[in-house]
Amino acid sequence: MQAEDARQLLEKASRLIAIKGKKVSEYSVSKSVSEEAIAATLGPTGNMRAPLVRLGKTIIVGFNEEIYSAYLG
Repeated sequence: MQAEDARQLLEKASRLIAIKGKKVSEYSVSKSVSEEAIAATLGPTGNMRAPLVRLGKTIIVGFNEEIYSAYLG
């Protein structure tokens, strides 16, 4: 999955949580999907990063144990 796939996925969401290392970024994508939000979902190869979890209207990209515990209980 690449940038256009990420855009289509985010257009159906209202919130993106992107995790890169210890940095956690949150984006509101309910009204429009910014290029910054799309870039946050992509890795250095231009493909979507993993893991990617969709919880209702929230998309979580990347891994952070605290975030996953909070959302997945």
